[in-house]
Amino acid sequence: MIAFAAMGDNRRAWELLSTINPVNHAWSAESIAVYKVEPYVVASDVYALSPHTGRGGWTWYSGSAGWMYRLIVESILGLRLEADKLHVEPCIPAHWTSFKMDYRYRETVYHITVRQTPAAEGATMLTVDGIERHNLAIPLVDDRQKHKVELRIHIAHS
Repeated sequence: MIAFAAMGDNRRAWELLSTINPVNHAWSAESIAVYKVEPYVVASDVYALSPHTGRGGWTWYSGSAGWMYRLIVESILGLRLEADKLHVEPCIPAHWTSFKMDYRYRETVYHITVRQTPAAEGATMLTVDGIERHNLAIPLVDDRQKHKVELRIHIAHS
């Protein structure tokens, strides 16, 4: 999934994330009865053979949760910290029009809005407090102020 996101294949990255997301195995009593493990813990494996097809296993014994966190935060939402710069290069599904997040850097909060627009609406653009940043990186300063960040990206169809 991380590799698909790195290649910009948002469709495939999201499809695979949806497949392994434990919440998606707990939508009904029937699916819970098949999965049989906690819906808030990432299973290391899900059995594919009868009689346990669809059953989760090894939920607390692996680094799966850490990798899931990195997948979502770094690859899907696109956050990458580099010293005193925050890069935001999301690979979100085409059906998301936007998302918002607050990023805290020491005692300073950055309110970040990412909007996905059709390519016809102009180039990818990042602004911090209304000032365009051509390198698409948010400079992080600990000035105890609130900063408004807006990133406009194009809808990616893979």
